[in-house]
Amino acid sequence: MGRAGRRLPALAALFYGALAALVLLGVRDVLFLYEENRCSMTYMYEYPEYLKIKLPKKTARRYPAYELYLYGEGNYAEENKNLLLTGIPVLFLPGNAGSYKQVRSLGSIALRKAEDVDFKYHFNFFSVNFNEELVALYGGSLQRQTKFVHECIKVILKLYRDREFAPTSVAIVGHSMGGLVARALLTLKNFKPELINLLITQATPHVAPVMPLDKYLTDFYTAVNNHWILKAQDLRNLTTLSVAGGFRDYQVRSGLAFLPRLSQHDSALSVVSSAVPRAWASTDHLSIVWCKELILATIRAFFDLIDENTRQITEDPKKRMSVLNHHFVRHPAKIFEENPETSMELTGAFMWITVKTPKWTYSVYNDSDGKYFTFPLASHRKSYSHVYCGNSMLDTSSWIYGCMNSNSSMCLEATDLSWRAELLPGTKVVILKLQDYPSLSHIVLQVPPTVGNKYTLDCEFFREDSRTVQLPVTHLFSFGLSSSKILLNSTGLLYNVYQAFKIYIESHCHSLKERKPSVYRLHIPWSHEDSITVAKAPSSTEISAKLHIAQPQNDNRIPELNIYSSSDCQYEVILKTSLLQILGQVIRFHAGAFPVYVVSNILLAYGGQLSTLISTGQCSDFSLELVRTAKPYKVEPLLSIVVFLHGFHWFRVIRESLSLPEVDAAVLSSQDAWFPLVSLILFLFGTGIAYWSGVIFSTSLRLISSLWLTLIRPTVLQKDNKLITPRRLCGVLSLALVSWTTCGAFAVLIIYLRYLFKVIRLHMNVKAEQNILNGDLDHSKETSWNPSIDTIKNQSSMDSTSKATPQSLSNSTTVAEAVNSLKMHVTILNLFTWIMLLNLPSLIYWLKNLRYNVRLDPDPCRLTAIVLICILEILMNSSTSEVKSSKLLKIASKVPLPLSVAMLAFGQMHLYRVPHFVTFSLLLHVLCCVV
Repeated sequence: MGRAGRRLPALAALFYGALAALVLLGVRDVLFLYEENRCSMTYMYEYPEYLKIKLPKKTARRYPAYELYLYGEGNYAEENKNLLLTGIPVLFLPGNAGSYKQVRSLGSIALRKAEDVDFKYHFNFFSVNFNEELVALYGGSLQRQTKFVHECIKVILKLYRDREFAPTSVAIVGHSMGGLVARALLTLKNFKPELINLLITQATPHVAPVMPLDKYLTDFYTAVNNHWILKAQDLRNLTTLSVAGGFRDYQVRSGLAFLPRLSQHDSALSVVSSAVPRAWASTDHLSIVWCKELILATIRAFFDLIDENTRQITEDPKKRMSVLNHHFVRHPAKIFEENPETSMELTGAFMWITVKTPKWTYSVYNDSDGKYFTFPLASHRKSYSHVYCGNSMLDTSSWIYGCMNSNSSMCLEATDLSWRAELLPGTKVVILKLQDYPSLSHIVLQVPPTVGNKYTLDCEFFREDSRTVQLPVTHLFSFGLSSSKILLNSTGLLYNVYQAFKIYIESHCHSLKERKPSVYRLHIPWSHEDSITVAKAPSSTEISAKLHIAQPQNDNRIPELNIYSSSDCQYEVILKTSLLQILGQVIRFHAGAFPVYVVSNILLAYGGQLSTLISTGQCSDFSLELVRTAKPYKVEPLLSIVVFLHGFHWFRVIRESLSLPEVDAAVLSSQDAWFPLVSLILFLFGTGIAYWSGVIFSTSLRLISSLWLTLIRPTVLQKDNKLITPRRLCGVLSLALVSWTTCGAFAVLIIYLRYLFKVIRLHMNVKAEQNILNGDLDHSKETSWNPSIDTIKNQSSMDSTSKATPQSLSNSTTVAEAVNSLKMHVTILNLFTWIMLLNLPSLIYWLKNLRYNVRLDPDPCRLTAIVLICILEILMNSSTSEVKSSKLLKIASKVPLPLSVAMLAFGQMHLYRVPHFVTFSLLLHVLCCVV
């Protein structure tokens, strides 16, 4: 039994170490294992200048930390210093800790584009300086930022007053939280929606905050999203585009950047940067503002949105959406036209050549004569369902046509099918379903005369069922040990396979001739989050298959891997489950909830320590108690029952009547971010983190106290019978005053450091007393093994020894009591450390803005701080001897379990609630010390 008891801590340490290692592997996948940066840097050709716009005195006085700037370069900046502006206003809003200077990429590219059209049209880019506030971590200033932006819009429009083509609205580009502030403008009572007609957001978390650390942040999100849902019909004149960064952006996962599903209407579009034509690249959270490929797409869209009559952005919502779809969803490799002419005559002295084979390839190089290749459809309709054509010439001219009811080898009147094309890396392709074009008699490909250009055209007729292979995904828990494998044997040009966690594609070609590269596109049909990979043929390619948005419940479409292959090549496709990517997805979707699970586990161990105090009179070690009490079956069934009951109307009515908040796990389930066993996995991960963080925390305290012991002489352990003294009361009132007049988190930090200092001193004194007691025991043992020494001692020394024995026993009892108290203090301090970390962002925000205001207003933790100050001032001077005799100890030991369940139910999407649950438990501890 003794050996088993000694083996248990070692096994627990190993098990929880493995869990912590899995968490680290998931974090590594999120932070480091993503595609390389394929974005080009945007450079300025002239020195950028930022002209500060003078604001009305009332506005400047109300918002002293905020400013408005106009971007310019070179001569353009000099011309605009008198603010006689004639362009189209665009306002850039930076995000969390963002700089107003991030507008330079947009402004510089727009200026170069305006030079190309001789300034017939041009844009004036304004930018707001939010003082680089941490609004993603502290929501108290979001409303203030929103009101300031409203004032800026009014100031900007006044600059164009009495101009010939004066604008009546402003286009907004918002990065990160700046996009949310732009959406929040519509919630202001005195804001006119017609002041904005276009909103483009970059990596903005629209659905929910990344870290819901205070009530002001979550309330702001609720107000904005509810307004956009309830007032969706009133927002149809506003066109909104949200661009997410993809898997490189580990700060804001792309699923949060998609506009809320219920608010999506005809004027809203959400895309991931990896799916944007001509960009096809994932961006990190900062590079999305300077990624040249994305900036070019944005500026091209801006210029295509201009109305020639008003010389401003068009007021037609349909045209705005057409332009955005053209540049950000499906690019046909043609210059945007609002109403393109599809019927046209095929003229010119071109040679007409009829092609009757189902598969055809033609290489063009220095052809002096133009050609028309015609493909009669009558002979192919019975045998084939689709036709594919590709062209590696990436110009913007028309190249493929459909001929209607022509019986001859020539076609004079045709339909332009080039608008059906789609631009891909290195090629543009058209896939037509023959059944959808019953009136077409021929497909015509145009090859104009070329000098010095080399490109390839190919066409192939095929049956869809022969080119579509449905492959089952390997099981989630196969850990990559099993795989699904198919071999694509033909010379086809398109295949579809079902999604997997990891896809390996190996191409084998029959000859060594030069061929165009293969293009692999992972297509997600329910959201614009496609990813494209280009590989040489032959080659071995690895593709990650994971989702940003879960499949909607009523959507039966399946993801596809489209392979635009080289001819005469064979493709081997292997699908495997990737354990690392599964762990990465868990971290990516639920990292914000980790503090809740960690604190929940620590709270369970704390309750276990109180229970052992009742049963044995001794306080057990934190790590041992965590192993004993942190069992998933104690918490998870209760949480599952709460989530299950939340699906019933009567339960929601009872919850609302009791004024209880909505269950976070149920909300996550409705957002498709909650899959079976996810809570169990997170609980186990939280246990592993709690265990090893506790070990590291207690070890650090031991090291600090040992170092201190070598420098400072310890004091004698004394029992303090008074929990509250006038001096301590003055300290509490002083800290409460600090909390009320400055920042609550600052007062919490002070009391935390005091508590930490007290625990380190107690640790040092206990260690010193233990050393003394061990020395006395060694001396007594030495005396007992040398009886000859006793014969020379007189009676008086024997009397003094007999008197010292009770004193040694008293010291031993005092040390044992101090050890118990120390174990309890270390656990409470561990809990308090997590509370301090959750309150830290508001402290950082306060320190950063201290020069503008000494008092943080609003303060998310002011009242909580005052309560914690009172509680901790008592607890840091308490001992377990006072708690053991309390009548409330039994209740205090049982409360942590329901509190842990409540914390998991109501705290995952509201981290600011976590301190409230811990505070309640510690308040019962204080009552145990008093009653």
